[in-house]
Amino acid sequence: MAGRVPAVVWFSPSAEVAARAAAAAVGGRAAPCGAAGPEAAGDGVAASLRGLFASGTPIVAVMAAGIVIRALAPLIGDKRTEPAVVALAEDGAAAVPLLGGHRGANALARTLAQALGGVAAVTTAGDVSLGVALDEPPAGWRLENPEDAKPAMAGLLAGRPARLSGKADWLAPLGDRVTRAPAPSEPGAPVVLTVEGAVPLIWRRARIALGVGCARGCPPEELIGLARRTLAEAGLSAWEVASVRSIDLKADEAAVHALAADLGVPARFHPAAELEAEAGRLRTPSEVVFAETGCHGVAEGAALAAAGPDGRLVAPKAKTAMATCAAAEIGTAPGAAGARRGRLSVVGIGPGAADWRTPEASRLIAEADELIGYGLYIDLLGPLAAGKPRADFALGEEEARCRHALERAGEGRNVALICSGDAGIYAMGALVMELLDRETHRSGVSAAARRVEVVNAPGVSALQAASARAGALLGHDFCAISLSDLLTPREDILKRLKAAAEGDFVIAFYNPVSRRRRELLDRARDILLAHRPADTPVLLARSLGRPEEALRRRTLAGLRTDEVDMMTVVLVGASRSRAFETGDRGAGAEGRRLYTPRGYARRIDAPAAAE
Repeated sequence: MAGRVPAVVWFSPSAEVAARAAAAAVGGRAAPCGAAGPEAAGDGVAASLRGLFASGTPIVAVMAAGIVIRALAPLIGDKRTEPAVVALAEDGAAAVPLLGGHRGANALARTLAQALGGVAAVTTAGDVSLGVALDEPPAGWRLENPEDAKPAMAGLLAGRPARLSGKADWLAPLGDRVTRAPAPSEPGAPVVLTVEGAVPLIWRRARIALGVGCARGCPPEELIGLARRTLAEAGLSAWEVASVRSIDLKADEAAVHALAADLGVPARFHPAAELEAEAGRLRTPSEVVFAETGCHGVAEGAALAAAGPDGRLVAPKAKTAMATCAAAEIGTAPGAAGARRGRLSVVGIGPGAADWRTPEASRLIAEADELIGYGLYIDLLGPLAAGKPRADFALGEEEARCRHALERAGEGRNVALICSGDAGIYAMGALVMELLDRETHRSGVSAAARRVEVVNAPGVSALQAASARAGALLGHDFCAISLSDLLTPREDILKRLKAAAEGDFVIAFYNPVSRRRRELLDRARDILLAHRPADTPVLLARSLGRPEEALRRRTLAGLRTDEVDMMTVVLVGASRSRAFETGDRGAGAEGRRLYTPRGYARRIDAPAAAE
C-alpha cells in the first residue's frame, strides 16, 4: 500500500472544511461522495467506500465510524492486504484508525491529529505499548520473516528477555525492553531481534542494486537462478536487494519481471545513454554488447547507474547462456531513478455504478497515474478519479484516445483507459490491440509503446445488466449486433441481422440509433418479425446503473424508434422468450419479468425421458 495517495471523502456539507484540511495534511485527494446521504441508492456513501476499499486505496472518511464499518463489513477479510481506513470526526477532534493500522492507518491518524489539533485514537498493541510496529519497517529496510513478528511482539509485551543485535535507529523506542549487543562491523550485517520463545526477527537494509541483462525469451528460471547464485557467491542476501535494473529495451522481458517478483522488489529500466555513462567503471566492457544495445555493459552498467556516483560494484558480471547479472552497493549520492515498465489498463467500469464495478477495475484505476477516456465515463468514477490527472476525449476520437494512452504508457506511466461496460465489447480493447498489431510504419505506435504491459479488465456489459434487471432474457443462446454503420458496412449489418433472425437468437442491439441514423432499427424489427412472433418480448434499457435508469417492456411489433436513443440497449427475445406479470413493481420493466427458457421444463415434467 506504500505510495498510494489517500482518498479523503465526506458527504455532509459540514464536513467539507475538515476534509479539505485533512487532504492537505496527508497529501490526499478530496472528493464528496453520496450526495443524498449514507443510504442513497447508486453511488451513495456505502458504494463509494466499497469501491475505494476494493481498489486498495487508503481512505480517510470524514464521517461517523459506524457508517464506514457498516459499509465495509462485507469486504473485510485479510488484514495483510486491506488498505488503511481512518474515520475522522467532522471537527477534526479525533482520528480513529479502523483498518490497516500497520499498513498506514496509524501513521495517517497521527498526521491528521497533529495537523488538525485532535487526538489519534491508535489501538494496535505494538504502536501503543512498544512505540514501533516490528512488522512495518521504514523505507529502506526489509523484514525477512514478517510471519514471525506477532509472536515476537507478544513476547516483548509479556516482558520476556530480548536481545537486539545490529544498529537500526528506528528501533530506538524499544528502549530498555531489549538488551543491546555490539553492532557487527560488516556493512551488510542484519539487525536481529531475539525474543525468548519466539523466532528471531531479521531485518536487512536494502542496499544492493541488481543489474541484469538477457536474451529475448530467456527462461525466467535461468535468470532467477543466476541472480541467486551471484548474490550468494558475493556473500549477499536476497533481502538486501533494493531493485532490479536493466536497459529499457528489456522493459517487456518476462524473465526480468519474474526476477523482480521473486525478490519482491521493483524493476526499473534505463536508456542506453544512461548505462553508457558508466562505461568507465565497468569491469567487463563489451564491444559486442555496444553494437547491439548502444552501451558497453547492461548488467554492470544498470547496477552502477542505480548505485550512484559513489556506489561500487560488489559482484561483477556473471553469465549463463542467455542471461547476465551484476550487483552494486548503493552509495550515499542518489543514483539514476530509472523508469518502471509502462502499463496500460484497459478498464471496463460497467454501466457506471460503483457496486457494479469489479474490484480489479477499481484497483487498476486507483493505481493509475492518469486516466484517459470519454469524459462522462471518467466522471462516473466519482471519488476514485478525484484529483487524478486526466485526458478527456470526445466521441469520435477513439483512435486518438487509444494512441495517446499507449504513448503515455510508453513513457513509463501507469495509465488507465476508461470504458463503459466491458472494454472488450464494442469498446477500446480491440482498438488498442489493433494499434499494437500494426507496424510502426503503418501508423502503429512507437517502439516504446509496444513494450508496455497491457491489462484488460472486464466489466459488466450493458447486455448483462439489462437482462439481469428484467429477469433472464439472455437465458439461452444470444448474440450482440451493433447497428452503427460508421465502421461496419450496412450490407454486413443486414446480413448479420438475417442470420440472427434465422438462428432464433436473443439479440442485444448496441448503438441502435443516432441523430442521422434512425431507420436501421426499423429494418431490424421487420426482419425479425418474419421469423418470430409479433408478441416477442423486447426490453429497452436506458442509462443502466445510473440515477436516470429507465426500463421499458415492449413487444417486437410494438418496437418504435422514437423511444430509443444512443444511451439505450435494446434486447429482443427469441421465439421462446417469455414475459410474465409480477406483483413486485420494483422488479423493473414495468413490473414484468422477461426470460428465455433453456428447456429445463421438459426435464422437470418428464425426468425419465430426459434420462
